[in-house]
Amino acid sequence: MTILVNKDTRVLIQGITGGAGAFHTKQMLDAGTTVVAGVTPGKGGQLFEDKVPVFDTVAEAVAKTGANASVVFVPAAFAADSVMEAAAAGVPLVVCITEGIPTLDMIKVRAVIDPLGVKLVGPNCPGIIAPPVAQKLGITPHRVTRPGRIGVISRSGTLTYEAIGQLTALGLGQSTCVGIGGDPVGGLDFKDLLAMFEADPDTDGVIMIGEIGGGAEERAADFIKANMKKPVAAFVAGATAPPGKRMGHAGAIIAGGKGTAAEKIAALKAAGASVSPTPADIGRTLAKLL
Repeated sequence: MTILVNKDTRVLIQGITGGAGAFHTKQMLDAGTTVVAGVTPGKGGQLFEDKVPVFDTVAEAVAKTGANASVVFVPAAFAADSVMEAAAAGVPLVVCITEGIPTLDMIKVRAVIDPLGVKLVGPNCPGIIAPPVAQKLGITPHRVTRPGRIGVISRSGTLTYEAIGQLTALGLGQSTCVGIGGDPVGGLDFKDLLAMFEADPDTDGVIMIGEIGGGAEERAADFIKANMKKPVAAFVAGATAPPGKRMGHAGAIIAGGKGTAAEKIAALKAAGASVSPTPADIGRTLAKLL
C-alpha cells in the first residue's frame, strides 16, 4: 500500500498551460503518473503534449475524465480559488504547489474544504510521490526515488529531496513521500500523515523533517508518544535562526519565544523519536532504527 495515492489515482493539473504547470506536468508524465486532464479557463479543447485534454473548469474535467486528485500550479492571487473550485467539484485530494498565497486566503480555504472532507497537501510544497505505484503529484524529482517501505514527511522541499536521496543511496526505498509545506495555514499536518503511515502495512519506518515556527512538531511528538509503534527519525531545521526573523517559509519564524528548534527537538526526543544531528545524517539515523 501507499498513502494518499494509489494505482487508481487519476490526476488533473490546474494551470497546466502555464510555465510551471507545463514543465512539471511533463515530468509527472515521465514518472508514469496517470495525468488525465488539465484545467485552464479559456483554453478548453486543447491537448497538452498531444495526449492530455484541457478543460475550462474542474467540474467539466472531473465529469469527463473521472479525475480524483488535483495538482495546483495556479499563481498565488488565484490559487485559493482554484483549491476551492476543485473541492466544490468533488475532488477528494488537492495538492497545492503554489507559494505566496496570503494567509487569510488559506483560512477561507480551510473553512470551505474541511466540511467537505477534502484532503489538502500544501500550499508551498513539493507535493506527493509514491514510487511503488509510479504516482508523482508535484515537483519532487522522481529519479532520486526508489520503491520501498520508508515514509517521508517534510516541511522543507529541498530537505525532502535530500532525505529521499540518502535513503536511496542506503538501499532503502520509499513507500510514499509527502512535502507538507511551510506556510502558517496549510492542509495535512505531521500528525495526520504519521497516523496514515502507522496504519500502512507496507511502511516500516518514517522520516519526519520539521523546522522552526509553529507547533506542528510538538503535535507530532504528542502523537508519536501516544500512538506510533513504528520507528521515527526526525530532523529540525533552523537551530541557529534568530528570533523574530522569518527564515525561508512564511511559517518558519520564532515568535514570542515559541517555536524554537531546541523546543521541538526536546519534544521529539521525549516522545521516543531519534533526532538526527545534521541534515547529512537523516538517512543513517533512520537506518539505525530498522
